[in-house]
Amino acid sequence: MSQNLTLARPYARAAFSLSRDGGRSAAWSQALAFAARVAADPQAQAVLSHPRLSADQAVGLIAIDGADEAFLRFLGVLADNRRLGLLPEIAGLFEELRAEVERIVKARVTAASELPAAELESIKAALKKRFGREVELETAVDASLIGGAVIDAGDVVIDGSLKGKLARLQTALAG
Repeated sequence: MSQNLTLARPYARAAFSLSRDGGRSAAWSQALAFAARVAADPQAQAVLSHPRLSADQAVGLIAIDGADEAFLRFLGVLADNRRLGLLPEIAGLFEELRAEVERIVKARVTAASELPAAELESIKAALKKRFGREVELETAVDASLIGGAVIDAGDVVIDGSLKGKLARLQTALAG
């Protein structure tokens, strides 16, 4: 995994630079996400790794309809270098670069049950104040948390779940 990230990083930087030069970061983001989903599919991987498949054919399989010429050339470079399998990592790194430039923090809120919209807005406002950036929230439900929520915002994890509190209490009592 870490080797794939290392190999993908220069491609992600190049893709981000190309997308910004053309003012098409959002379009590239969508196109990369689509290509990454296709490249991650096991059946597509078998086809894309076939030795008789040309680079142009591979690009035709994974490119989104209406993709700009620079994006198609980028995919062509990946295909020529047999790096299409790195598309999921490239897409992820691209999104990180885009979020950094656009000053966006992506946070995942996992709660024991569905949170009301007002509570999510409150969490979003608190995170915006803490990070000084716009916040994009993704929500998930995990009943094993028993109560409360876990907020994961990149390097910062805030565990306010009952499960987490019980685990910390158990550690304190055991130690």
